[in-house]
Amino acid sequence: MDTKLDPSRDDLPLMANTSHILVKHYVLDLDVDFESQIIEGTIVLFFESGNRFQKQSGSTKEPCRSESNEACRFRMPEPCHSPVTDTRTFSSKTRSNDFTICGKGEKDTSGKDGNHDNWEQASGISSSKYCCDTGNHGSEDFLLVLDCCDLSVLKVEEVDVAAVPGIEKLTRSPKLTVVSEELRNQIVCELVTLPADRWREQLDYYARCSQAPGCGELLFDTDTWSLQIRKTGAQTATDFPHAIRIRYSTKPQGRSVTWTSDQSGRPCVYTMGSPINNRALFPCQEPPVAMSTWQATVRAAASFVVLMSGENSAKPTQLREGCSSWHYYVTMPMPASTFTIAVGSWTEMKPETCSSNDLAAERSLSPSEADFRYVGICGHMEYPCRFQNPSATTQEIIPHRVFAPVCLKAACQETLLQLVPPCLSAAHRVLGTHPFSRLDILIVPGNFPSLGMASPHIIFLSQSVLTGNSHLCGTRLCHEIAHAWFGLAIGARDWTEEWLSEGFATHLEDVFWAKAQQLDPHEAQEQQELKACLRWCRLQDEVRNSPEEMQVLRPNKEKTGHVSDSGSSVVKHGLNPEKVFMQVHYLKGYFLLRFLAQRLGDDTYFAFLRKFVHTFHGQLILSQDFLQMLLENIPEEKRLELSVENIFRDWLESSGIPQPLQRERQAGAECGLARQVSVEVEKWIRMNRRPRKRKRRETEQVFEKLLPDQLVLLLEHLLEQKTLNPRTLQSLERAYRLTQQDAEVRHRWCELIIKHKYTKAYKDVERFLQEDQAMGIYLYGELMVSEDSRQQQVARRCFELTKEQMDRSSAQVVAEMLF
Repeated sequence: MDTKLDPSRDDLPLMANTSHILVKHYVLDLDVDFESQIIEGTIVLFFESGNRFQKQSGSTKEPCRSESNEACRFRMPEPCHSPVTDTRTFSSKTRSNDFTICGKGEKDTSGKDGNHDNWEQASGISSSKYCCDTGNHGSEDFLLVLDCCDLSVLKVEEVDVAAVPGIEKLTRSPKLTVVSEELRNQIVCELVTLPADRWREQLDYYARCSQAPGCGELLFDTDTWSLQIRKTGAQTATDFPHAIRIRYSTKPQGRSVTWTSDQSGRPCVYTMGSPINNRALFPCQEPPVAMSTWQATVRAAASFVVLMSGENSAKPTQLREGCSSWHYYVTMPMPASTFTIAVGSWTEMKPETCSSNDLAAERSLSPSEADFRYVGICGHMEYPCRFQNPSATTQEIIPHRVFAPVCLKAACQETLLQLVPPCLSAAHRVLGTHPFSRLDILIVPGNFPSLGMASPHIIFLSQSVLTGNSHLCGTRLCHEIAHAWFGLAIGARDWTEEWLSEGFATHLEDVFWAKAQQLDPHEAQEQQELKACLRWCRLQDEVRNSPEEMQVLRPNKEKTGHVSDSGSSVVKHGLNPEKVFMQVHYLKGYFLLRFLAQRLGDDTYFAFLRKFVHTFHGQLILSQDFLQMLLENIPEEKRLELSVENIFRDWLESSGIPQPLQRERQAGAECGLARQVSVEVEKWIRMNRRPRKRKRRETEQVFEKLLPDQLVLLLEHLLEQKTLNPRTLQSLERAYRLTQQDAEVRHRWCELIIKHKYTKAYKDVERFLQEDQAMGIYLYGELMVSEDSRQQQVARRCFELTKEQMDRSSAQVVAEMLF
């Protein structure tokens, strides 16, 4: 099963057999070592097996069900014959919050290069024979399959949760005398199904159980994409140990973990939504349906700050030997792919004064905004939900912290820090209750390959958003804040439906940003029309320059959301490095939502959206879940042939530009801000045509001051000109101070420089390629396609300077362009 895939062509496999057994909680206990560029430690997984496994395996044993605690009935315990693990492997580093040392513990050296394949050593059985045995097949053992890649797995063992002092409280038995496998599994079953109001007690039990001794090593094997574990004699998921501990370490080149230096030259490490998600950070169940909670204790040198997806604003616990410990947890179940960590010498930014924006005061709600305050039972699995907390529903601005490398402190103070309160408040006014109780925002290293990324409780932003005025920073911050609702609180059940996350965030960023700026309705409409004009140009360009099969938003069509009997599946084009840089799912998704909002009218549409958020938060959805509920809320006379099937056909299951969008753009009149740009473009074209020596009586051309998005549109139009002379380009840069504008404007300026071989400004291109790696990939292609030797030298020189620090997918794409 050692599946070797061509990363430029193949789909990403999701191997975990989630239909048989589900991880309900992870407890991570990790050390971060910057010298070796390794994260190592243990992860304890707590499982639940249920009805799905029983139906597929034909097991006659009663599984533990998650619907009710009453489903877990304890039977007479049987003697435990599992060998006891050598407790030396559990050093004091595995004690959750009360650490006394910062050692590395002992490593299992029995396997070569970190892969301890004890299947064949212990049993003489060929591991490949068991690779596909994910259910109950006669007398064969049940096989647990976890998603895993680029990890060194050292040891896997069952955890003796029955040895935890006080655990008998979960068993309703005064004393545990004889312990069996069945009893241990029933303890875990009771633990994972504790009611939401006992979440603190549950987290404490998880922490204590994770430190319990082992009671028998488990057989395991690894291949390229998975970790497979079995226990001799455990023939069903119900029989399989429900709490296991995995000792492992990451690898320096692991694709989920980026080791680099920050802008101040200090070492740091962060994880991101890479093509293989988190499977190179810890063994896990990657399919979206594997919704779980987690808690993590992370140790690093005392000079480092550890940020993570967690509900608590963690503070360090100082340990001996210059080491600190950080502890985070979440109680809202989410896919393991949303887990994020960043460790570095980050500096926290503090507001100099407390402005009125920082006060999350109650205010009266307009009729269109008041309907987000629904009552009733949530539709998600049980957890402590903010939507049922009256004080949370009125909290406009959640607690937040801003971190960055020390050299960017001034830029963050000047731009980002001031924007967070109004953007959070704007989001609350549009959608209602913030799904998460707090937020950290981090300016990540320069090699971060996009402008931003949202994870539970933490947002990464590129340094590129800090340049120029506040416009790019504000819009990108609003985009990432929108993901708290769409992408995190409400996730896609099939990752191929990225538009459900990115289309919504792109549409909502405009709405949030208009409210954050306190624009009047006309100004907001004008800015949003201008943005639509820019995105229309971008979508046309994407469609012209990308493969047709990658322009489809729902590539699996009627099979979307389907998985194999075991629960495994694939992500279409998930390993194609070019997919990371494509924006089709952002843009087509945005235009679909804009089309629907126009059909309903903004008031009706956003009232529906608040209702949708309240109905589906904490759940995974498919496109039809959104579209069906939307159509049910549209009066019959406004539907005008709208149906789920028609929207699938026109917008989601076809390549190219949807016909309804083409008709709208052809019929639509240019907005006022765009007309102003057209007037300015004509001025520049006339200026470009003038002879070098002007007559004395000719007056100097006066150019209007333009908004950042207007400047982008102006430069887009000028890029359509066949030639612009150096004198015009020099005047253009001076008139608008282009080198001091935001990264979106400077990117178009660099395109003009390259197209017209404006050698005097090549330094601007070089600066962009080195400092704005989140956006510079396209420029490498432009430099190479011209076949101009000097431009190609610029591309190769910049790549040589940045390739060692560059994001892996970015470096792969650029290398293919250059060589």
